[in-house]
Amino acid sequence: MSDFEFTGERFVPGVPGEIAHEHWHRYAFARQFVDGRRTLDVACGEGYGSALLASVAASVVGVDVAGDVVAHASERYRDRHNLRFEVGSAAKLPLADASVDAVVSFETIEHLTRDDQPRMIAEIARVLTADGVLVLSAPNPVEYSRKRAYHNPFHLHEPAREEIDAMLAHWFAARRWYRQRRYFGSALWSEDARGAQYEAWQGSESGAAAAVLPEAMYGLVIASRREETLPPVRVSLSLFSDASESELVRLDATAAEALRLDALLAQRDGELRALTERFQDAEHHVAGLEHAIAGANAEAAAARHAQNEAEVKATLIERDRIEVAHQRDAAREESVRTAAARDDAHAALASAHQALDALREENGRLERAIAAQERIIAYRQSARWWIALPWIRVRTWMRRLRP
Repeated sequence: MSDFEFTGERFVPGVPGEIAHEHWHRYAFARQFVDGRRTLDVACGEGYGSALLASVAASVVGVDVAGDVVAHASERYRDRHNLRFEVGSAAKLPLADASVDAVVSFETIEHLTRDDQPRMIAEIARVLTADGVLVLSAPNPVEYSRKRAYHNPFHLHEPAREEIDAMLAHWFAARRWYRQRRYFGSALWSEDARGAQYEAWQGSESGAAAAVLPEAMYGLVIASRREETLPPVRVSLSLFSDASESELVRLDATAAEALRLDALLAQRDGELRALTERFQDAEHHVAGLEHAIAGANAEAAAARHAQNEAEVKATLIERDRIEVAHQRDAAREESVRTAAARDDAHAALASAHQALDALREENGRLERAIAAQERIIAYRQSARWWIALPWIRVRTWMRRLRP
């Protein structure tokens, strides 16, 4: 594992997946062209590819523009005596003219500007010997970027194959193109590899036919100044996979995770169905409650209407009650006045009775007095009165003389 953090662009050992297959495969494939040769690895990065080339090359120089990367590679691979690393730009290589027999540069040219890309090819031609070989790769912008709607921020200009071929043609008359892309399938081969022939098939239950190779994700070219110095074709097909089969392990883990998620999804679907049923039951229950509430609301409305009518009647009754109360109070007042008048009448009547009694008594007294006077008058008019009168005056005089 490298000490560098993987940014998604510069490959470092230990990172699994597509980028590992692509980068390792290119360096493994290139070893046949650098065997026993003085080799330059342009934009060597962490140095893993230079170290792989050094296992068969006479010597390898890895050049990278990043000083910290070069320092790391020099320390990490310091035990490789035929390998060294230097800081330098691909457009201005720190090597002498015609000082190497082979140049390897993978996924470098797209990191340069359009103007610097021809300078890079010129620099490579400068440091190569007359019989030297260049192994170079670059992404196919159609497949790598456009079809995937992908923008790599580290790529300054992704040249098409035709652009690269035109740049190479000025320095390298002979060129043989290869195509590279990850390809997952089944491999079947004979244990006896002597004179082995390879074939590729694609098919289904309906039959099999010669496989149609997919469009290239990257282009890889072997170039030389003359046709006779271009290495012959040794293999028509090269396959590569990491020893631990990490990508297959990852795919298996992904498949297992997919199965787990499918089971979990099925469980969730069952729970969702149960919840849906419960929700439907709840909806029915709610509908019943809403119906009951509607009935209750109607009853409440009727009750409110009856209450309003009762309130109106109560208002009228209260108004009548107040009117009756006023009338009652007026009657009470009239009764009080009548009672007072009656009492006054009774008092007047009593007074009249008393006066009448008094008059009656006075009348009786007067009648008695009159009767007495009439008797006196009648007595005095008699002879007896006149005979007795002197004696009466004598008794009266004698009573006056008594003490």
